[in-house]
Amino acid sequence: MWPSEKIVAIGTSTGGTQALDTVLRMLPATVPGIVVVQHMPAQFTSTFAERLNTHCKINVREAKNGDRVEAGLALIAPGGKHMLVRRGPSHYFVEVVDGPPVNRHRPSVDVLFRSVAVCAGPAATGIIMTGMGDDGARGLKEMRDAGAHTVAQDEKSCVVFGMPKVAIELGAVNQTLPLERIHEAVVAAGKRLPA
Repeated sequence: MWPSEKIVAIGTSTGGTQALDTVLRMLPATVPGIVVVQHMPAQFTSTFAERLNTHCKINVREAKNGDRVEAGLALIAPGGKHMLVRRGPSHYFVEVVDGPPVNRHRPSVDVLFRSVAVCAGPAATGIIMTGMGDDGARGLKEMRDAGAHTVAQDEKSCVVFGMPKVAIELGAVNQTLPLERIHEAVVAAGKRLPA
């Protein structure tokens, strides 16, 4: 039995700090819980989250192990750690763990997306944005295969069209959107009927 609570997972790398700022700033206060992997060194993610929190309608903070995924909240994976989503009896929560780099990254988008595919399936929306390399592409395919709605940022609005390009080539993407419309997919995630 899949949960009915919606969740949005976002992965991004090169150019992603500005892209995330654009998307999160445009969101209304009432959206599904959001989990984010942005490739960043350890000491930068908390200040990045704090800065976003000052000018977004939703709450934004660096994730801590055991944090509950809640509507109107975006949890940013801490630099230097992997973040996974788990399902409790009535809610999702995050695990923040050590571990070897995946696709040369820690946090890795693939680690996050794969965990969301397993615990949320069709209740999830996955969004892959600007970034170099292929981290997240296979995890997004696993999300799509599990029934999630999947979105890629389009080439024109990406700083680097690496991660989204590989995801599209793998058949992992339902929908491609320019940066200024990605917030629409987050809002729509809360209204999507269970598959």
